[in-house]
Amino acid sequence: MERIELRSYAKINLCLDVKGVLEGGFHEVEMVMQQILLCDDISVTWKPAQSSEMPAQSSEMPARGAADGGFSISLTTNRHYLPVDERNLAYKAALLMKEAYGAERSGQLIIHIKKRIPVAAGLAGGSGNGAAILHALNQLWGLGLDIASLCKIGAQLGSDVPFCVMGQAAENRVLKEAFAGDPLACHCALATGRGTELKPLKGLQSHLVLSKPPISVSTAEVYRGIDTVEIPERPDTAEMIRGLETKDLDAVRKNMINVLEYFTLKRYPIVVYTKNRIQNACKPTGVLMSGSGPTVFGLCDSLNHAKAVCAQLKNENRESFWTRTTY
Repeated sequence: MERIELRSYAKINLCLDVKGVLEGGFHEVEMVMQQILLCDDISVTWKPAQSSEMPAQSSEMPARGAADGGFSISLTTNRHYLPVDERNLAYKAALLMKEAYGAERSGQLIIHIKKRIPVAAGLAGGSGNGAAILHALNQLWGLGLDIASLCKIGAQLGSDVPFCVMGQAAENRVLKEAFAGDPLACHCALATGRGTELKPLKGLQSHLVLSKPPISVSTAEVYRGIDTVEIPERPDTAEMIRGLETKDLDAVRKNMINVLEYFTLKRYPIVVYTKNRIQNACKPTGVLMSGSGPTVFGLCDSLNHAKAVCAQLKNENRESFWTRTTY
C-alpha cells in the first residue's frame, strides 16, 4: 500500500480577456493566472491487488466505488453535496490515468478530498483536484511523466487543469524534487487559446482577501452571455506582464480587468455588492472578480490588512478568506 498527500491550490485571474470563438465553440482567451495559498487537501492511497491490507475509510462521508475488472476507485469528501463519481473531476482524472497508464494494473485507489476552496466559485477548485490526482498517480505508479505530459492529459479534463498541474508542481514539497529544473513548474502564467496554452511568468507577491457570495455561477452561462454584451474596456495584457516583471503595482492594478464581469455583474447584483464592499475596504489596491465568478478578490497591503478586511466580509459572505499568492 502506498499513499501520497498533496495540496490542491486555488487560482485567481489577474486579468482576463476574451478574444473570440474558436472551432468547436470554445472561446479564445488571453489571461494571466496566479496561484494562491488557499487549498484543498488531497489524500491518495494505492493498494495493489496483491496486498491484503485495507486502508482505513473516512467516516466523513460513505465511500462509493466503481470497479473495472481488478481495478476500483473510491472517493470521499468532507462536503456532502459534492459528487463522488464520474461527475467529480478528481474521479475523472483517475479514470483517465487508468485508461492511459493503468491497463495492466489491478488494485484499489482510495481518494479523499478535504475541501476548503468554495465550489463553483471561479477559483479552479475542482480543476485543481483533478490536477492533484494526475500528480499523485504519476508518483505512486512511478510513471516519470514531465509537466508538459501531465498538462496534455489535464487539458482533456478542463481548461484550468494544466495551469493547476504547473502550480502544484512548483508549490508542493513532495513534488518539487521530481520537477526541479522543469521550466513549467511555476506559480503564474499567461494562458491563451482555450486557456491551455501556457507561458510561465514572474508572479505577483501580495496578500489578498477573497469573498464568494452565496450563489453559484455557471461558467458556460457566462461565456454564452459575454457574446451578447458590450465590452467597453479590455486589459493590456502585455503591460500587465511588464508590471509583474518590474514589480510595478500601478501597472498591475491598472490592468486588473476581467471582461467576464460585464456579464456576471449585470446578471448577479450580489457580485456587484461584494465587489464594492471589497473596493471600499482595500483602496487603493486592485479588486477583481476571478474567472466567471462569483468570487471577488482584493489585493491587500499586509497580512493584518487582509485579516481585517476578511473579518468584515464574513459578516455577509461566510465563504470569505484571507490568503496570499504563491511565489
